[in-house]
Amino acid sequence: MKRRSFLKNAAVLTGAAAVAPHVLQACAPVAKDINPAASRDFHYRQDGSFTVLQFTDTHYIAGDPRSERALNCVKEALESVRPDLVIHTGDIVFGRPDIQSAREILQPLAESGIPWAVALGNHDSQFGSSREEMFAAIRALPGCVNLSPKEGVYGCSNDALTLSGSRGVEHVFYLFDSMDEVVLKGEEDIHCYDYIRHSQIAWYRALSEKFKASNGGVPVPSMAFFHIPLCELKEALAAGIEPVCGNNGEPPCPSRLNSGLFAQFREMGDVKAIVTGHDHDCDYVLPYGGIHFIYGRFSGGDTIYNHLGPDGYIPSDGPTAPGTVSGCRIFRFLEGNPGFSTWVRLYGGTEKELLNIE
Repeated sequence: MKRRSFLKNAAVLTGAAAVAPHVLQACAPVAKDINPAASRDFHYRQDGSFTVLQFTDTHYIAGDPRSERALNCVKEALESVRPDLVIHTGDIVFGRPDIQSAREILQPLAESGIPWAVALGNHDSQFGSSREEMFAAIRALPGCVNLSPKEGVYGCSNDALTLSGSRGVEHVFYLFDSMDEVVLKGEEDIHCYDYIRHSQIAWYRALSEKFKASNGGVPVPSMAFFHIPLCELKEALAAGIEPVCGNNGEPPCPSRLNSGLFAQFREMGDVKAIVTGHDHDCDYVLPYGGIHFIYGRFSGGDTIYNHLGPDGYIPSDGPTAPGTVSGCRIFRFLEGNPGFSTWVRLYGGTEKELLNIE
């Protein structure tokens, strides 16, 4: 099934009415942070390295055997990579019971002793629980370092984590909630994926200025993690810019609405990479406008489409082929180095497409 047909059918199955009441609202802040002692300023290992592991689009359904590979993929990657931080960029679940599904697929993270955070995806609030309820359940799990939703900032999972060396903060990892769907009534009704709102941009800019000031007026190298890619990725591909590595198996599916986040990143001069998921047949890296667009590797099982095999994209107009290869993306940072390296790790252990980004 092609992606757009799938999305249309999924919207019917989940019910637009079930989504509409909460997608246009910011998540209400909870009374207190569940894990107030959790460290959010990370530090390099003794060898001067720091490793971030990204999962995305696990699309887990509790009790569904099609999800088995997703769970095994998560467990294997955690055991083999032993990262210093894990970031899941959303679409954690894909069915009912949604809270139980989230707890099961995130349980290996909770048991690992490794700090982790999430940036929610569009499907994470489509199967019965509100976004607030889902986020609260996730934050209650051990090891989660996400803070509670921020007053006046759209969405739930907006956050900022830092990596510090001997001279202070060297990298910032911003997490944005790209939400679900949005319906804007007007002369032409717009029904599309949601977009990063102005309150989120204002929140980011304030933090970016703060980090810059504490760094002697120099922007701190940063990365932005969220689920749904930006419109500028389509613009880059339309201009003929090619990925420098990875598989490009389908067109990106961003919102139809552009709130200018990419321009803000350019203006602030700190974000060097935008890391997303959402489009399951892509795991490429594409530079555009001084920023690298980076797709994570699909980490799910067979509950949803995925045609990425071990040797690249496998075209198919039919249903998902069982046994296509899940995986994750890894980022490696070295103390004193403003850049990073990144590569894809496949379920089973194969690592490929190492790229150094300065």
